[in-house]
Amino acid sequence: RERFEFGGRDVASWFPRHMAKGLRQMRLALRRADCLVERSHIPLSGRNPALQEALGIRPHVLVLNKMDLADPRRQPVSAGAGLGGRQRWCHRQPCPCSLQVVPMVARLVANGPRYHRAESSEHNILVIGVPNVGKSSLINSLRRLHLKKGKATAVGGEPGVTKAVLSRIQVCEKPPMYLVDTPGVLPPKLGDVETGMKLALCGAIRDHLVGEDIMADYLLYTLNKQQQFAYVQRYRLCQPCNHIEPLLKHVALIQGHTQKVKVLTGTGNVNMMMLSYPAAAYDFLRDFRAGRLGRVTLD
Repeated sequence: RERFEFGGRDVASWFPRHMAKGLRQMRLALRRADCLVERSHIPLSGRNPALQEALGIRPHVLVLNKMDLADPRRQPVSAGAGLGGRQRWCHRQPCPCSLQVVPMVARLVANGPRYHRAESSEHNILVIGVPNVGKSSLINSLRRLHLKKGKATAVGGEPGVTKAVLSRIQVCEKPPMYLVDTPGVLPPKLGDVETGMKLALCGAIRDHLVGEDIMADYLLYTLNKQQQFAYVQRYRLCQPCNHIEPLLKHVALIQGHTQKVKVLTGTGNVNMMMLSYPAAAYDFLRDFRAGRLGRVTLD
């Protein structure tokens, strides 16, 4: 396929109402922040333009997550990511980002004006990003590394675990550095449906809000467009598929995904076992997120 048909979908329904409150809280917390650490799975679509007005006046570190799942041929796109001025980016290679963040933040804060916080030796860092990109995991990792203490904030595999802006969490003593975990927030108006679809594939939007079937179809379109055919071997196909239905049918067959369905006949209701396409679509998405379909960069 040369292009993907989204069928006139409205992305407004993908923005949960609690995110509007979280966005207001974050804007208030920005006033007390010396630096921003932004966590992202994907370098362009994974960033929230609603927070861009704050980035120009404070040091800003972009931490790109899941680099081990990114296509190495497309990483130069990630490296740029539109950063400039007092903004920096770091990632998992050649050393873990948890080793880079604290020294990088300390240098940025030391080299820039702190305005009303100039007399304080403490560094207040606001951790921001869209849902389910590992903000809480980063905080816990920094805390273990620099303070040798256990996790201080809850983490989860789905968006929406952090519901509100939390209190400060100390992650380092020299310099004294405190990080504030924030809820993942999507922009109230996504730029386009394709941006929303990329965020959904990375787990930033709950699958059921978008629809596993359309997500699986868009994923297949993206893999074919990028000549990423690892799914052919993964599911023991003869050749790449251009449409999602035969792929899901094959996945359901080899994985044994079936569901009981009642069928009305002339002699009454009959229970029949049919292939479960939703379960196959879920498997397809899960394999992508786990890196079992190859290293893919959506942007």
